[in-house]
Amino acid sequence: MSSEPAIPEEPTVDEILCFCISRQVRDGDVVVQGLATPLVAAAYLLARATHAPNLYFASAIGQTLCRKGVPLGLADVERLWLDQALHVFGFVQVVADLLPRARPVEFFRPAQIDPHGNFNTIAIGRDPRRPRLRLPGAAGIPDVTPISPRVYLYVPRHSRVTFVEQVDVVTGVGHRAGRVTEGGPCYLVTDLGQFDFAAGRLRLTHLHPWATLERVQARTGFPLEVAPDLQTTALPSQTELRLLRERIDPYGLRRLEFLRGPERRRHLRRVLEAERAAKS
Repeated sequence: MSSEPAIPEEPTVDEILCFCISRQVRDGDVVVQGLATPLVAAAYLLARATHAPNLYFASAIGQTLCRKGVPLGLADVERLWLDQALHVFGFVQVVADLLPRARPVEFFRPAQIDPHGNFNTIAIGRDPRRPRLRLPGAAGIPDVTPISPRVYLYVPRHSRVTFVEQVDVVTGVGHRAGRVTEGGPCYLVTDLGQFDFAAGRLRLTHLHPWATLERVQARTGFPLEVAPDLQTTALPSQTELRLLRERIDPYGLRRLEFLRGPERRRHLRRVLEAERAAKS
């Protein structure tokens, strides 16, 4: 019988994705966090608190390199990273020097992805000069993805809008058809399952407990390859859930990547109010 204290709720979708992401991190890795990726930041901090205590955090917030993890916040998010910095880089230094040499773990959130792992973070619409939707942009993604063997992807809402036969614009370089190259994604996790890129093509390896193969295929815009030993995603332990909920992300910033419109704004207001109350 487990000696861990009971927690009142089952793990939520965001918590399981955090757990899956954290398990891709190895002790001693350099892990890269983007500007608006609280789900990934929480996962990295979870890895540091459990199986990977010797991480280096490379944050796009100020282009800083840190060793110490801190709880996630909203109002003081810049201070959380800048105050812990061992070194501050210029953007060109990061792209030209740090990323090619360190070969870090980096998770990207694509708006579109094709069967071979080419992905789009620039614009929706075949004419990028007149797109239907402007996306955050490329930053260093075109520089990193052709050479890095540790490119990872995550998609909070698995749908045919994201998983397409051909992306409108290639930001991140995938694999050549029929073989795996050094660069290109090696792993992807969504709210339905986990995937690899065996033989250079997206392949389902794990189903989350609430998902079915039929549901994943219905939400994927191309024929899905499935591992012969398809497994069910393991759930986080009570210790991991307690760390995530109480120490790492007590305000639930990880949930922002699953919310839309008014619900997202309400959650942001609740977080700011809770932070103010904690300081008073």
